Parts: sequence; structure tokens; C-alpha cells
Amino acid sequence: MAVYKILFGTYTKRVSKGIYEAELDTEKKLLQNSTFVGGLTNPTYLAISKANKVYAVENRDGQGGVVTFDNSVRPLAEIDAQLSEGSAPAYIGVDEDRQFVYAGYYHRGTVEVYRINDDGNLTLTDTWQNEGSGPRPEQGSSHIHFSNLTPDNRLVAVDLGTDEVITFDVSENGKLAEAARFKAEDGFGPRHIRFSPDGQYAYLLGELSSLLSVLKYNSEDGSFEHVQTAPTIPSDWTAHNGAAAIRISKDGRFIYVSNRGNNSVAVFKTTNLGSEIERIQLISTEGEFPRDMNWDESEQFLVVANQDTDNVSLYARDDESGELSLLQKDFTVPEGVRVLFE
Repeated sequence: MAVYKILFGTYTKRVSKGIYEAELDTEKKLLQNSTFVGGLTNPTYLAISKANKVYAVENRDGQGGVVTFDNSVRPLAEIDAQLSEGSAPAYIGVDEDRQFVYAGYYHRGTVEVYRINDDGNLTLTDTWQNEGSGPRPEQGSSHIHFSNLTPDNRLVAVDLGTDEVITFDVSENGKLAEAARFKAEDGFGPRHIRFSPDGQYAYLLGELSSLLSVLKYNSEDGSFEHVQTAPTIPSDWTAHNGAAAIRISKDGRFIYVSNRGNNSVAVFKTTNLGSEIERIQLISTEGEFPRDMNWDESEQFLVVANQDTDNVSLYARDDESGELSLLQKDFTVPEGVRVLFE
């Protein structure tokens, strides 16, 4: 048994001050000791590097971008701030092999690439701009919601506004070259994408459609091909819902999706080498508007942040059945969005 540290990114619209830290005691099966560790404006997404640097999205004086922190001290010590006119990113990914940071800007419709320098500072190396729109009211322009690596070290960006998944080759000096472009069904509203452990399949989550699609990934050219789609909510759910986070177990057998509105975690089982999915459980998050969720190294415990009710729920995960069971629902983190195990 172990005690894990968890960082929580938040909105700071009501009561939150920024970034919080808590512990998961796996012996007691409890979250405990919530502490405020870093003041930022709406640090809704965080990433951490092997060098123990935390990269956080930030809005500051009309500018948005990425702030770098030293995670070895408390409170978090700011090292660098890469800010420019406009809103902050929605997603940050770290490329350990090439020492890059990738930021996906929802409101700008851009992907930015930063080099990680020896002193910990970031240097912008490229900016890629997408164009287009979709049929839903939320799709008036390009909205990049994800930018991270494929299993074969390409970069993949997910555009909620244009219903697209764009794959890039990344040069040694941090330049992007478009390799392939996949178009989801109109109004799908893709948010995040995750890959099967063998890299053969990807699972694309539609925020606006509350759908999860299986895509076949072609590593020769970075292209995707649609295989199957399944709903993340019950067929009789008529109120608003927005699918948010997606996690895949290390063995590739189970996929977990959070539903904002239905306020649940949908559990899917994969079959036929990962090419087919079936929803096997829908469990309440015991709070409203669940955002990110994450698990410990053993994947025995799942932590889910409920943004609107300022609480975090803890679940035990059965690695044989894949199903979740509630352990704790009253742990306080204000306006929680991102869940990041350190």
C-alpha cells in the first residue's frame, strides 16, 4: 500500500484560488489533506514532466499561455511564463523524448510547440492554425481541445469545432507538418483521444454528441479509419450532457468516460483485440459536472473531480470486471477540473 500525491487544476470563478494538492492513502482507501499550493487564474489543465516540472494553463492580464513550475517546493515556484494576447490553452502535453511541450488552444484554434530549455524555461518553436466550423452552436470556429503524442511519436490534435482529428509529423527543431486529417461525423464535437496499448486503435470521445468512437490507426501515414461508435449515456437521457475525460486501462480491456450532465462515469469493455466496445456500467459521480478523472499507478483507485459541487469522489476499480465501486464522495476540492497524480 502507498500514499500518492495528487494535483488538482481548477476554475477560479467562485471560490478556488488555483492549484490544490491532496493525498490518496491506498491502505485507508481515502483522499485526505487537501492543500492550496499555487495561485493562478483558471489553471484548468496541468501536465507534469519526468524532471518534476508542472506545466499549467494560465490567464493573466488579458493574456493566456503556459506557466512552468518547480514541483519540488511548496508552494509551487514559478520558473517561466509563456503568455500571449488571448485566452489560455485547454490542453498541455509533454514530449519527453524530444523535450517539447504542446499546447492546444480551444478559443484560438491553434496548436503551439515549445522547446524545454536546460534552465526549465520554454521557447516557442511553432504555431499551427486550423480553420473551419461545425453545425452545432458550439462549433462556430476551430476549437483545439487536445494535443498530445500518438504511440509512434507523431502529434495528434483534436478539434471540437470542426469535427476533425489532425495528425502531424514533428521535426527535431519543433516544427509541425500535417500528415493526415480525419473527419468525424458532423456535430460529433470531439474532445479527447486515447490509444490502445498496442497502438492499433484509438478511442475518440465526442463531447457534444456524448459518443465514443473506435478508430483504426495507421502508423504508416498517421491516418484514422472509423470502426464503431457507442453512446456514453442512456438512450432515454434528454437533458444536457457533455462527455469530458477518457481513460484506458493498461491492459486495454476497459475504457472510462466522464459525463457532465448525466453526472456519471461510463465504463466500456473492449473486445476483438480492442476494435469493439460495449458499455457495461454507468455509475454516479456523486456530484455535479464531473471533469477530469485519473487513477493511481496500480489502477485500483479512480479519482473524479466534480466542478460545480466542489467535491471529489473516490472509487475502487475491479481489474477483472472493470467495474467501479464508490469509496468516498465528500472530499472537498473547489471547482475541480484536472486530476493529476504526481
